[in-house]
Amino acid sequence: MPDVLRAHAKLTLSLRVTGVRDDRYHLLDAEMVSLDLADTLEFSAGDGLEMELDTGGFAGTVPSGSIPLDDENLVRRALKVLGRRAHVRLHKRIPAGAGLGGGSADAAAVLRWAGVVDLDLAATLGADVPFCLVGGRARVTGVGETVEPLDVDLIAGRAYTLLTPPLHVSTVEVYRQWDRMGGPTGDNGNDLEPAALAAYPDLAVWRNRLGDDTGETPMLAGSGGTWFVEGDFPESGRVVRVCRPS
Repeated sequence: MPDVLRAHAKLTLSLRVTGVRDDRYHLLDAEMVSLDLADTLEFSAGDGLEMELDTGGFAGTVPSGSIPLDDENLVRRALKVLGRRAHVRLHKRIPAGAGLGGGSADAAAVLRWAGVVDLDLAATLGADVPFCLVGGRARVTGVGETVEPLDVDLIAGRAYTLLTPPLHVSTVEVYRQWDRMGGPTGDNGNDLEPAALAAYPDLAVWRNRLGDDTGETPMLAGSGGTWFVEGDFPESGRVVRVCRPS
């Protein structure tokens, strides 16, 4: 029987960019939580990666062709870093390019499967991988490698409504745009929001749609492109809830 692990999406409730290192990596101060939205990974003997796409419930989804299955995929990269082999069947429910940490969650699941809890090693795979490895609720600083757990019981079960447009938003491009704009501060709790809107103007259409539907002010999830509001508005998007570490 294969080993089966869930890889929970993350939602960035606040994000401040506090500086830029000499190597051009950006320093963050963010609050992140795990969601009950999750990919599932099945590990069995052998080698290879196959994917089944299931992102129903979102206003827009990213085509499976935009998710690489070669050595650029974070599942393969994590296995390579660990020096391990496995055949992995990935049931993909977290949209790609949505700011929900889907690839990072998958990489963290590989680390958990291998019994690895090294956050510095996790950070070599991506800035969101350390949080996804810890899960729950945490303050995340540095370039993502410092994860300070917070009391998830205070908000466990809290609902958020996500609206994910059919846009693949590049984290790299959003950070480049933030640099080009001189490092703006977002007035809605996310410093990357102005840069994401400048780089991908169509994001504003989806922000306005969610805001009009709910009467709330949407926030961008991380570097985008998902917009979210607190509360349960199933007619306006995908309702998710904060969950404890699994």
